[in-house]
Amino acid sequence: MAKLVVNGQPQAVDVEDEMPLLWVLRDTLGLTGTKYGCGLGQCGACTVMIGKDAVRACTVTVGDVAGPVTTIEGLSPDRSHHVQQAWLALQVPQCGYCQPGFIMAAAALFQRSPKPTEAEAIEALTNICRCGTYARIRQAVRILAKA
Repeated sequence: MAKLVVNGQPQAVDVEDEMPLLWVLRDTLGLTGTKYGCGLGQCGACTVMIGKDAVRACTVTVGDVAGPVTTIEGLSPDRSHHVQQAWLALQVPQCGYCQPGFIMAAAALFQRSPKPTEAEAIEALTNICRCGTYARIRQAVRILAKA
């Protein structure tokens, strides 16, 4: 039995400690906003926050989670988080599959550094987008960094 705090709610899940956090979120807790992409921690579609850090949920086991987990569902239930608002205003997503991970990575970046530099943003946002919306993502981050 693993005990987690997910989106501010205590959760007790009957899974093995070695189970990836991604599958606990999606299959056990039904939080399907966190996407499966590569399963290797490279694409970032499964990015969530543990504490203030952006992590790839496919590479972290539930037994290794040390801190509260925030998923895209817990970032803001009404899409009012400033990163979500910037994404909407600039119509960042095309297919949208990778965007929850990008939004979570950006939210973690802004939590750590409210006015990140371009270099900090490039270092923090290593997610992959098949549609190629990188220019709009960078524009959204620049606008938020200046706000």
